[in-house]
Amino acid sequence: MFDIGSRGGVPISHQERNLRDAQERRAIATPANQEPRINDRIRAREVRLVGPEGDQIGVRPLPEAIAMAHDLDLDLVEVADKADPPVCRIMDYGKYKYEQSQRAKESRKKATHILVKEMKYRPKIGPGDFDTKTRKVEEFLGDGSKVKVTIMFRGREMQHPELGRRILDRVAEAVEHVGRIETYPKLEGRNMTMLLGPGQATRRQREEAVAREHAEAEARAAAEAEAAEAEAEAEAAEAEAAEVAEVAEVAEAEDAAEAS
Repeated sequence: MFDIGSRGGVPISHQERNLRDAQERRAIATPANQEPRINDRIRAREVRLVGPEGDQIGVRPLPEAIAMAHDLDLDLVEVADKADPPVCRIMDYGKYKYEQSQRAKESRKKATHILVKEMKYRPKIGPGDFDTKTRKVEEFLGDGSKVKVTIMFRGREMQHPELGRRILDRVAEAVEHVGRIETYPKLEGRNMTMLLGPGQATRRQREEAVAREHAEAEARAAAEAEAAEAEAEAEAAEAEAAEVAEVAEVAEAEDAAEAS
């Protein structure tokens, strides 16, 4: 037996048609295909329908729901296939997919790749070298990178690991405003290491915070100056009023003296 398939009207066997239908069903149901079923790919007999504005329309037969979507020149999209009956929403599926892809693209742009830098110290490092290296660690953390701080021991220095621990403690304390300890100090052969991660405040955020503090300080200073000026004006007005009252009182006393 042959049937009319979709190959330009060329007859195909029932076996070929069944195989094709099975392949289509597997393509729809495969877990790798995360896209929702739409329109005539939805397999439920009836669906709980949600309108394009989010309005609850209720349970409708699938053909009726598809017809309602097509009347609005939109698609019927299955948004909750595990519900009974499945929940479908009327929407512009092409526009929805585009917006989803744009959001995914923005998320990928915002995703930051954390780099791990390394700074090496010696147990008997001098103050100048310590400050220089630690400023560099602070800079790395401020830029959002992690920093592996390594103390390198030589010869008999291995007998005094506490010297390395003190250096690491000093580094962690010096950069605590921009970083935090992610892996505490540990010995690895002849080295002692510690991993620092960037804190919540990056360099840019710190600069913005400093700018805000300056702006707020200037605003407070301006407000205080304005208040002081207003207070001075009030005191001057009060003094002037007192002077006028005193003059009036003297004049009144003189008038009284002349009358007597």
